Amino acid sequence: MLVIIAFISNTLFNFVVGLLVAKFLGPAEFGRFALAIAITLVVQTTIFDWIRLSATRFYSERTRAEEPGLRATLDLAFAILALLLTLVGGFIAFAHFNLALSGGVIGLALAASIANGLFDYHSALVRARFNDHLYVRLIIIKNILALLLTGGGAFFFESAAMTLLGGILSLVGSLGASRASLVEDAAPASEASRARMAELAKYALPIVAANILYLMIPLINRSLVTSFYGFAETGQFSLAYDIGLKAAQAIGSTADVLLFQLAVRAHENHGPEKAQEQVARNMAIVFAILLPASVGIWLTLPSIEMLIVPGEYRGPFRHYLGLMLPGLCCLSLIQFAINPIFQIAKRTGPVIGAAVIACVAAPLFMLVLPHSADASSLAIAQAGAFGVALIALILFASSSNPVWPKLRDLLGIIAGTVAMFAAVWPLYDMKPGVLTLVLQMAVGGAVYAAFTLALDLAGLRTMITDRLAARRAA
Repeated sequence: MLVIIAFISNTLFNFVVGLLVAKFLGPAEFGRFALAIAITLVVQTTIFDWIRLSATRFYSERTRAEEPGLRATLDLAFAILALLLTLVGGFIAFAHFNLALSGGVIGLALAASIANGLFDYHSALVRARFNDHLYVRLIIIKNILALLLTGGGAFFFESAAMTLLGGILSLVGSLGASRASLVEDAAPASEASRARMAELAKYALPIVAANILYLMIPLINRSLVTSFYGFAETGQFSLAYDIGLKAAQAIGSTADVLLFQLAVRAHENHGPEKAQEQVARNMAIVFAILLPASVGIWLTLPSIEMLIVPGEYRGPFRHYLGLMLPGLCCLSLIQFAINPIFQIAKRTGPVIGAAVIACVAAPLFMLVLPHSADASSLAIAQAGAFGVALIALILFASSSNPVWPKLRDLLGIIAGTVAMFAAVWPLYDMKPGVLTLVLQMAVGGAVYAAFTLALDLAGLRTMITDRLAARRAA
């Protein structure tokens, strides 16, 4: 429960900080900031994410005690890669390249990728050991510092560079405040193994390659928006994508942070068959949360826009996010529902195939879609590419005869979402505001909850009653 609370608070703080940065920087400077953040994510995913994925899949209390070489190998790999990237970042920062962003901003983007990678790696180690209190401490300190330093950098300096620097300091500060707890379990570098490093890379690099390809689609789209429509439109497009992605990823990862570790533990303690059964339950739960949440966001977009989006972004924000939401939902299902099939089986190669298909589909959609006066066609093409990738990955997974969720659960989730949509749709044209948003959420939540509890969709009713019974017994 502590982990869930931490994730929810992290999501709220990310939204608040993101909106404050957008407001204080303005569309044009925020466009530069968004482009720098996109570079940060691509570099972080490319260089460091395989370390986080390996820690999530293989690190545990047992391996910590019995295989200290695993932690030593991961630590050494991160240190080497961080040093190399620091040298590259320093060179770019002081060189004079003719790029859309200045060398200093690109250098800070690379530094942010190191800070983000280090924070995500240590968070994964803590989560893998189910050390909830330390994880919550990391998140809380990071969020407070981000609000002060990242938001403060945007407010006082109105500069993408200073905002990036504030984000870096917030991550480093959180890790520094918990340094004693984080390093106490570290193994000496002499325990590291090149053979183990190669084994971990072989497992994680296909997932990393797929994630890079998925990231390249919106990154290229942002570059195209900048070329065709300017930095201001890039800021409009980017805010909608960033907020939508954060929402979808937060919803999916909130469930995944517990569910995937349960599957890993089932594999470690009971073997692959029990792990596959747990993955099937996880898929149903993720689908039961993501689908109605995505539809609910779309239904409440007018009120969300009026309440949280800065005035200069209103209109384009709702328009672009409405077009992107289906694709963002598909991308989250790929990462948190389907990918675990391959991760638990340690057969991660097929995930690249689906990502390649997405990259081929995106430009094809752009070619067949009519040209628009704004970036609408790019948003639709992006969503379509993620949808095609989800279908492809499901087909790839089917060839390995996995355990799938019950058809009854999937149909029930779809029926509950349709019923929720039908109940909330008459409220869509109400005047946007707090009362409208609360009413929409209450009606939609009540209808979907009734379906979930009545049909015990994805076993959620059973999970709730079991938890309540355990509390009463305690």
